[in-house]
Amino acid sequence: MISFFIFGHSNTLCTHKNTIEFTKDSSLSKKGDCILGVNADFDFDKLMEFIKNKENCKCIIEVNGIKEEINFIVNKEFNSMKEIVIRRSQFTSVRTLGIRADKVAVDVDRRIVEYLKNPKNKASVKFI
Repeated sequence: MISFFIFGHSNTLCTHKNTIEFTKDSSLSKKGDCILGVNADFDFDKLMEFIKNKENCKCIIEVNGIKEEINFIVNKEFNSMKEIVIRRSQFTSVRTLGIRADKVAVDVDRRIVEYLKNPKNKASVKFI
């Protein structure tokens, strides 16, 4: 398991129908509608070690006892130190950690999204 935090932003929309993203960037425009959280504090080296022998993975996002689970297939081409993208499709890139996900941004519990519209709030993200 690997875990990290993401933080809220006033421009959080999380309405994209094909992807969900966690980014280390601190800024977010309204065009970034796939992004659930900014200032992600994941450790790249630990993440790479974790996925090395994984084929399938579960992402658990949690705030205030509300959990969202996303299942996906690990993309072995992933190599991004800045962002993690999980896709519903099979499209791969170095930014893409997961493909064939059963949920993406638009599917996330709206209570989590609303909570993360406040920059003072954070959520826990775990990959198992």
